[in-house]
Amino acid sequence: MRWPRRPSGGPSAPLIRHLFQQGNRVRILRFNRRLTLRLGGLLGGLLPVALILAQTTTPTPAPQVMEIHLDGIVHPVSADFITGGMQQAIERRYALILLQMNTPGGLDDSMRQIINKIIQSPVPVVVFVAPSGSRAASAGFFILLSADIAAMAPGTNTGAAHPVLLGGQMDEVMKQKVENDAAAYLRSIAGKRGRDVELAQTGVTESKSFTEEEALKGRLIDLIAPNRAELLTLLDGYAVTRFDGTQEVLHLSGAQVEVYSPSFRQSFLSRILDPNIAFILLILGVLGLYVEFSNPGLILPGVAGGIALILALFAFSLLPVNWAGAALIFLAIVFFVLEAKFATSGILAAGGVLSMVLGALMLINTRLPGGSIALSTALSVALPFALITIFLLRLVIRARQLKVATGTAGMVGELGRAETPLSPQGKVYVHGELWDAYCAQPVPAGAAIRVKSLDGMTLEVEPVFRSATGAGAGAVHQQPQPQTPKGA
Repeated sequence: MRWPRRPSGGPSAPLIRHLFQQGNRVRILRFNRRLTLRLGGLLGGLLPVALILAQTTTPTPAPQVMEIHLDGIVHPVSADFITGGMQQAIERRYALILLQMNTPGGLDDSMRQIINKIIQSPVPVVVFVAPSGSRAASAGFFILLSADIAAMAPGTNTGAAHPVLLGGQMDEVMKQKVENDAAAYLRSIAGKRGRDVELAQTGVTESKSFTEEEALKGRLIDLIAPNRAELLTLLDGYAVTRFDGTQEVLHLSGAQVEVYSPSFRQSFLSRILDPNIAFILLILGVLGLYVEFSNPGLILPGVAGGIALILALFAFSLLPVNWAGAALIFLAIVFFVLEAKFATSGILAAGGVLSMVLGALMLINTRLPGGSIALSTALSVALPFALITIFLLRLVIRARQLKVATGTAGMVGELGRAETPLSPQGKVYVHGELWDAYCAQPVPAGAAIRVKSLDGMTLEVEPVFRSATGAGAGAVHQQPQPQTPKGA
């Protein structure tokens, strides 16, 4: 484009200069309009490309699933572990909580603590009875029916939820009250979850059990899945009805599963609550304290025994203890002590072992499978404990029966010789030392004497004589006392 020259002078220069400026302004405006249109078209073509790139570089995060395992009896430690894992999933806004369960049941208070957490959870909760061969009996039946989604693996069962009193017996009135309370509680949670209330109640009132197929057919559970991966596939796009009646659709495509692990404290306390471990700790505690009291100053047996005994008492405070079993264990310890003191040809020892084994088997009063002390544990603890206790007690008793070798008592019975005649006082040589001594009978110098007692620094002695026959050469015999004739 050619630009006209700017006029420089002349009579009509102002007019010409004005026309020149107006022409330049029009050209500039046209140029800016064309530039704006071209830039707008360029940006319009680049915008879809930018959106596509943004979608490919910032993918949607995969949904997160928290998996928690319950394998064993429901008690305060397991309830704390489960509710802790659920709380972590809630705080991290996970898409799903998966509780995989295999339990014979447990304590009512701990069960209700878990159920309350499930009901109040803003994150949907799936309870999955797995793997095959597992069960959700008693308290596990309540937990299964309280979930947003109840699922079971093939070859599992649930039910048998009739309440029992651990550690005692119930009369008919109390039994009816407890049964009615449990049945009403189950009806309330099963009804809210849309399950068959009448069928669920028979698990409490009639102790009925259900296979996975029976539970699905009776509308007690929602799904059957062989494993976790298949279960998550079935749940992708599943519409779940929450406890408050609202509905939520699960999106679990490509879900990442995090398995919640117990803390050291929870693992430690859970181990202690095993009745077999608690019984072993009890016996070790008693044995450690006995060794410390028998040998003051060892320190280590006393410290270890005290800690073991306290841990055992903590476990038994949470377990249903049968006091008849505890009495048999105490009686066994008494038998071991008597066996060490009296020669009974092992009769008391055998009675002690039998008493301890029976006491161990009766110590935990529960009908829950795996909730009592195993026979193998009772035998493996009772036999070594009996041998160790009897051995240590015999060492102590023999040590106490030995003659004292030091101090005043150590001089009594010692043999020596008269250095000077004793009539009745003189000098004697005893225990490598010269002592002042007196004797009720005259004793010549060089005669053998025996110490009867010690009075301050003076010994009371008596004469003895040596014989080369009878008991053997060098045997020492007390000199016979003179006899007074009858009638004198």
